[in-house]
Amino acid sequence: MVADFKADPAFDAGSVVVCDWPLCEVRLQDDGRFPWLILIPRRSGLHELEELTATERAALMDEIVRAGDLVRALGEAAGRPVQKLNVGALGNVTAQLHVHVVGRRHDDGLWPDPVWGRGAALPYGANTLQAAVSRLRLLARDATAK
Repeated sequence: MVADFKADPAFDAGSVVVCDWPLCEVRLQDDGRFPWLILIPRRSGLHELEELTATERAALMDEIVRAGDLVRALGEAAGRPVQKLNVGALGNVTAQLHVHVVGRRHDDGLWPDPVWGRGAALPYGANTLQAAVSRLRLLARDATAK
């Protein structure tokens, strides 16, 4: 990892750090409408996938799959099982390379449209957000131990 890695400050406005994985910082999007994680490769100056090495791209794919498992678990815990995972690396608003892993349901209010730029986020609330982060940290640690 690069010692001078820093997530773009724009991420702080709408997400919280959950943990660090081998490649990425894992963040929970503070939007209770969807279980939603953001993966930010901990390398300075990245904007596009091709700037990662082949090994890093493979690691990113593994971490996307792991994030999908966590998103599904978060949806289950909320009583809203995920029916479809949306994965995207847009970067149109925040240029720093990052990948969204979003749990979707056929009844989620925006289905089948994309979530980006659609409606205002519905923040979790402090207690619910902290509980979700704690649950995700535990699940992430358990998955790493296996």
